Amino acid sequence: MSKSKGSKPHIGIFGRRNSGKSSLINALAGQELAIVSDIPGTTTDPVKKSMEIFGIGPVILIDTAGIDDVGELGEKRVARSREVLKTIDQALLLISENIFGTEEERLISDFKKYEVPFMIIHNKSDLLSLDESLHSRLLTKYQVPVLNLSARFKPELEELTAKMRQLMPETAYTAPSLLGDLISPGDVVLLITPIDNEAPEGRMILPQVQAIRDTLDHDGVVLVCKESAAGAFIEKMNPKPALVVTDSQVFAKADAAVPQHIPLTSFSILLARQRGDFKNYLKGTPYIANLKDGDRILILESCTHQVSCDDIGRIKIPGWLQKFTGKKLEFVVVAGLTNLPRDIHDYAMVIQCGGCVITRKQIINRLKPAVEAGIPVTNYGMAIAWMHGIYNRAVAPFNIASL
Repeated sequence: MSKSKGSKPHIGIFGRRNSGKSSLINALAGQELAIVSDIPGTTTDPVKKSMEIFGIGPVILIDTAGIDDVGELGEKRVARSREVLKTIDQALLLISENIFGTEEERLISDFKKYEVPFMIIHNKSDLLSLDESLHSRLLTKYQVPVLNLSARFKPELEELTAKMRQLMPETAYTAPSLLGDLISPGDVVLLITPIDNEAPEGRMILPQVQAIRDTLDHDGVVLVCKESAAGAFIEKMNPKPALVVTDSQVFAKADAAVPQHIPLTSFSILLARQRGDFKNYLKGTPYIANLKDGDRILILESCTHQVSCDDIGRIKIPGWLQKFTGKKLEFVVVAGLTNLPRDIHDYAMVIQCGGCVITRKQIINRLKPAVEAGIPVTNYGMAIAWMHGIYNRAVAPFNIASL
């Protein structure tokens, strides 16, 4: 595991309307970041606040709507707040006036479902302190910190931030290396990066940049070329590359250009191992050979972007799948972390992108319903490698037997 320099732990603030969630965020920040009002329901949707907490560092605080919101619109707000649970590393559950009931119990059940560490905070203690019997009951039942504080008082906030530091999982700051365990200091890594309609003008795409940085972080040497130059370039290289990483879209060309004794994989597969559900990808990818006429395939993109005629998720992968299987398939593409348009059981297979702009936890939770339903999952790079007959070579650099 390595420290992820761009990583910011996500902390969700939950509670009933007017429990002081926004006041607590402002107190932690030391400034007015959130709107505070005595009118219940001021916060209507989850709102992210980027800030730094002493002893924890940069974090993203997420202010959510009240869990007791009512009406049709209120129910939608509560549902959106619960969606936050799939993305956060820690939760603060605020209560006040010694009120703790069904809404809080249901939310804690969700915390446990998504394995989110949490604490319970009785806020506005300057108006009414936490009842000792309730304090004892919560401690006994949930075995988590239960604090009695007012967002107005600094000493109590210091106790809160100390508890937050203790509660924060190490995984909120760390991530497996992208390729550091595949190379040794001084090794040469060759990156094959096509320049096509999807390549951003004047710059590299994020997975390519991440691979360059990770190689340098592990004292390797990076060389970059287009697929048209790879074969001739490798012939001239001395020493030969210890690893070649290609864009999945030119997997077949890279396979032909790179000698078989040199390890070859793709940016998407590196990302699949670093932040995806790699074990289930390995299990699910071969199901491509079993697809039938009429099967519906769910393609999950982690970001929203302008669609081009060469779009990998919306154009190329569906085309390759139709050609490889010889079947008439239906494709549904969902971008970002939005809700699925159908029940997960309506899909025969799920194909997740590399996920370069979201966290591992977000991808794992995104795929969780499919995995629990026994629906095969894979990712872009692994699916492409399978369809081009180079799957075994593409996953060979990784110690699959130990997974």
